[in-house]
Amino acid sequence: MPKTFKNLYPSIYDFENLYFAYLKARRSKRYRSEVLEFTSNLEENLLQLQNELIWRTYRTGRYREFYVHDPKTRLVMALPFRDRVVHHALVAVIEPIFERRFIFDSYACRPGKGTHAGANRVTFFLKKLTRLHGRVYCLKADISKYFPSINHRILKELIRKKIVCPGTLWLIDEIIGSAADPSNPDPKGIPIGNLTSQLFANIYLHELDIFVKHTLKARYYVRYMDDFVLLSPNKDELWEYKREIQVFLADRLNLALNGKTSVFPISQGIDFLGYRIWPTHRLLRKNSIKRMKRKLKIFRKKYSEGRITMDRINASIQSWLGHCKHANTYNLRQKLLGEFTLKRGDPDGHGNAGGPPDPFGAPSRQVGSQPGAPGTKDWPSGTDTGCHNGGSK
Repeated sequence: MPKTFKNLYPSIYDFENLYFAYLKARRSKRYRSEVLEFTSNLEENLLQLQNELIWRTYRTGRYREFYVHDPKTRLVMALPFRDRVVHHALVAVIEPIFERRFIFDSYACRPGKGTHAGANRVTFFLKKLTRLHGRVYCLKADISKYFPSINHRILKELIRKKIVCPGTLWLIDEIIGSAADPSNPDPKGIPIGNLTSQLFANIYLHELDIFVKHTLKARYYVRYMDDFVLLSPNKDELWEYKREIQVFLADRLNLALNGKTSVFPISQGIDFLGYRIWPTHRLLRKNSIKRMKRKLKIFRKKYSEGRITMDRINASIQSWLGHCKHANTYNLRQKLLGEFTLKRGDPDGHGNAGGPPDPFGAPSRQVGSQPGAPGTKDWPSGTDTGCHNGGSK
């Protein structure tokens, strides 16, 4: 009989656990107004949360809704800071229970995993299969509207396979139902933006992982949240996998594959985790390059008008370079950043300075056009990013 866990709840509302949850929740956000307000009376606020959890009077606060458009338009629902502390406290206790069950090749929102590790695993599989078989095919699939489609009843059943602690289940049910439509007798959907949603989403699709690995016995499978790839030298085998996965998702999880799901030869490259991946090399997605070009244009305009600091521009570019270093991007970086020039009062980057003085106290700066010139700022491609050879690692 599978091992189950009880008596977890006291560990969740333990004061020390709540304090460490507070530290995690405030990370990179400590100077926001709601975090400063919570911190100003920290002990009292944590004791208040602890008492609400002990007596089960805790109720989830009101969500703040907004849309993000990078690259898809998604509705994000953000909770007040005190609720995020509770989510961190819960995840700290229950995540290790489920983490031990997850398969190796699930890469989203897990310790030691992530997009780069997932892309490296796909590359490893591609090289191995190409060496063994020559011609290789890919089934590239994703779940249609995954987060809004997660069925609450099924999710609760899956969690109850491992957790039988009444207090913990009460808190989990409170969080799952916090954004549900009260008029829907069979509610669906968990908010994008909750820390717990990331764990719940992995628990839900762990069922698919087990089906693919144990029932279909597919060896070359990599999943990142609702996106996954299957590789095989046999194209017909992949089409059969697709049919069986469609049936499993519909019958067991009330999910469906996106209409873009397809089988194709890997010579086309696999568009996965922000890269286009081949056995021999890796490139950035075309959309990623277009977005960066748009960003640089916006940065130039905002910097010219004094509406953004050099530090913010640099942070964004360094983040992009960190993504670049896992692909063959040397020439791309040389071209984009070599042409990127910043000056106050020069929105087009043509050196026509003469706008208002820098409100941040910085001199007019150029990026990449005149290396080493006085008053300039350069981003040589690959500087301090490990990108010098442009290769994947």
